[in-house]
Amino acid sequence: MAKQTRDEEFTEYVASRSGWLRKVAYLLCGDWHRADDLVQETITKLYVNWARAGRMENRDGYARRVLVNTFLAEQRSPWWRRTVRSGAGPDTTADGGEPDATARHVDLDTALDLRRALAALPPRQRATVVLRYYCDLSIEQAAEALGCSSGNVKSQSSRALDALRGHLALRPTVAERTP
Repeated sequence: MAKQTRDEEFTEYVASRSGWLRKVAYLLCGDWHRADDLVQETITKLYVNWARAGRMENRDGYARRVLVNTFLAEQRSPWWRRTVRSGAGPDTTADGGEPDATARHVDLDTALDLRRALAALPPRQRATVVLRYYCDLSIEQAAEALGCSSGNVKSQSSRALDALRGHLALRPTVAERTP
């Protein structure tokens, strides 16, 4: 009976948080298919360690840390260095609404520019930016999730933001691209 309750609790958690995990994974890796693989691996690790996750004060923080560690470990593997992925995944709007064509074009261009700039960052810097600015973690929370010092998070964030600004400054604005 305890295993059934454990499985139900796990299933409920995964059903409620899988969309969020997928978004974070996508921001880390920049590929929807790879994000799905990262989430699947994270969910598997969570299931194996669900008793430990249940003892955690912040299950979302635990899941996020597993996801980030899985991503960073994959970045170090030789398989990743030999594989080059390209192409864009499906985009969805947050509210499900249909913006007008001009706004959609501007938003899409901006989003694509930002995604390219984010993908150009080294993995730890990318993870730091995603944790700090997408997940809205404090410096201390990001340091805990990454398993490093708060000074390291500050320096990684600073370097990443400088790199993003530099990358985005080199890109022509939407107004310059449209005739």
